Order: sequence, then structure tokens, then C-alpha cells
Amino acid sequence: MKKLLILLFLLSTLSLSSCQTRPDPIRDTNGNILRSHTDYYILPATHSGGGGLTRARGPGELCPREVVQEVSEGSNGSPLNFISANKDGIIRENVDLNIKFNEPVTCAPDTVWQINQFNGHRYLYTRGILGRPGQGTIDNWFKIEKYEDHYKLVYCPSVCHTCKPVCADIGVLMNERGRRSLVLNNKPLKVMFKKA
Repeated sequence: MKKLLILLFLLSTLSLSSCQTRPDPIRDTNGNILRSHTDYYILPATHSGGGGLTRARGPGELCPREVVQEVSEGSNGSPLNFISANKDGIIRENVDLNIKFNEPVTCAPDTVWQINQFNGHRYLYTRGILGRPGQGTIDNWFKIEKYEDHYKLVYCPSVCHTCKPVCADIGVLMNERGRRSLVLNNKPLKVMFKKA
């Protein structure tokens, strides 16, 4: 009887674990799975003006730390890496990850994205810390979600169970000079990923 109960328990555990599916992997423009520590460009998926993502000097900054969209549609921007919290090496939908530029700038060696409040908006800057999930790094975690026929970037970290972040899509805020800053808003930038 004891053996039968143990067998039933093991079978139910196995069947439950087989029902749990992993989130779908993110695919690049060639249909290949995105991998951690591999260089990609983040490009707009629609022709709505602007090119790939890069860095620029923010207000009062001497070094390029603000994450922006290139003005020229023909520009790929700067190569980026994705580092997933799940450690399996595959970038998946709706899984916490750090995003970082691959090329440090001499005067601004920080490359990891982070949310920074400024002038009533939540902008993306490169002041983050890689890894270390928790309350102290909650502003450094992002997700990629399926959006219509492509993807969108989202700030809605789940790496800190006691934190209560205000979730939002990542979109573009264009100023009067044509600068295309990345900010948290509810108008997502539809994106695709091209291997660098």
C-alpha cells in the first residue's frame, strides 16, 4: 500500500511538472533564438521614424548615458546584450533580464540600463548594476513581451517579491529638438532584434 501511494505521488508530480511550460524564446530577424551575452541591435519594427537604440548625453550630462533612439531610420544604433535572470542562456518572453550596451564609453563606463526619474518622466539611463536581483536593483530589470506581430520592451520586474514596481511599457518621448528618448509610458515602441 505504501509503495502504491509513493508511486501515485511520483506520477502526479511528474505529470504536473510536464504540464508547466517555459515561456517562448524571443526570435531575431532571422528567426533564430536570442541568447544571453550575444550582441544584438534593437530596431523599430515599423517605419515610424527613428532607427536603432543607442546612448546620448542627457540634460546636464557630460557623458552619453541616456538611452535614445537614433534619429536616422537607416542607423542600427549600438550593439546590446541581454542577460536573463533564468540563467539558461536563452532569452524568453516575459522573463526578467538586464539589458546592457556592449561598448563602454570612456567617460561613462556604465552600460546596464536603469530607470531614472527626471522632469516628471521615467527615462532609461545606463547607470544600472548587472544581476543581483532584489530591492536595490529593481530599476535595472526589464522584460520582452510579444506585441502584435513583433515585440515590446516592458518594465515590470518580478525579481523582488516584496517590491511593488509601477509597471509600464517602454516607448519614445520626442522633444522639440527631435531627440527620441526612451521612457516608461503606455505607447510601446514595437521592436525587433537583429544580430550584430
